[in-house]
Amino acid sequence: MKILAISLALLSAVALAIGTQLQNGAVGVQKKAALSGRSHLNLKQLLDLIRHPQWVTGLFISIAALILQFTALLLAPLILVQPIGATALVITSVLNARITKTKLNQGSVLAILLCTGGLGAFVVMAHEVAVEPVIDDTALMQILAMAITLIAIMGYIFFSGASKFKPLTFIIGAGVLYGFVATLTKVVIKRLFNQDGFNRLISFQGELLTDGLTVLALVSMIAAGLLGGWFVQNAYASGPPDLVVAGLTVIDPLIAVSIGVVLLNEAMNAPWPIMLGFLASGAMAVVGVFLLSKVHPEVIKESI
Repeated sequence: MKILAISLALLSAVALAIGTQLQNGAVGVQKKAALSGRSHLNLKQLLDLIRHPQWVTGLFISIAALILQFTALLLAPLILVQPIGATALVITSVLNARITKTKLNQGSVLAILLCTGGLGAFVVMAHEVAVEPVIDDTALMQILAMAITLIAIMGYIFFSGASKFKPLTFIIGAGVLYGFVATLTKVVIKRLFNQDGFNRLISFQGELLTDGLTVLALVSMIAAGLLGGWFVQNAYASGPPDLVVAGLTVIDPLIAVSIGVVLLNEAMNAPWPIMLGFLASGAMAVVGVFLLSKVHPEVIKESI
């Protein structure tokens, strides 16, 4: 099952890269944004994107990527599946360089290697130690407390207006939100299908606390996903697609994996050397994202 899950996650990464490139291009047509901290899309411009064929095509491909990812999460632990999305960074970087005729500089190549190398090392280590324990009510309540707090904070940014925030805010915000979307998706899938919650609900024999928490997790997942979508579109307006994907495929899995390790106990069998390896590889990936946000040739060009 783990090999099948990894294969599905790789296919998801390919679809994510293609969908991101298409949507980024459509948003770029809709709004020529400068990386000055003022680049953003207003609600009218977001609604106008629905009539843009390239954006809609990218949306459907991105939805297919999500379906593949959710299927992979059903088959394997979160800490194994989620980091594989970093493959999308390499694909997006190559696609964007060819489309925009922009040659990646040495700093960008180094940043991409740090991102993918760090998360690749993480996946190799996770493959050996990842397990799937039962997700109990206590763990879910802790996850929901963090998720609801995050949704409130990101909701404040949404209602405050995008123009007040810098591009990196959207990239980080999208990554953190989607990290919780992945986590909550894993929780909902597992509690409904592996812990018999679905059968209890359809037979009207649900347990008030246990199944109520599952429903709340589902609602929180949808809310985080919708907010994350808004952050992603503004991230597309703020920078090159490979920078956006770097944020999504590094910050997203780091959030999800941290929850998987600390609250879901998916690494309960990992010895201390492996845990230290997790920290080192995660730090490497974060440094890569930060470096890419500073040295990417399109970022440098727009800042001149």
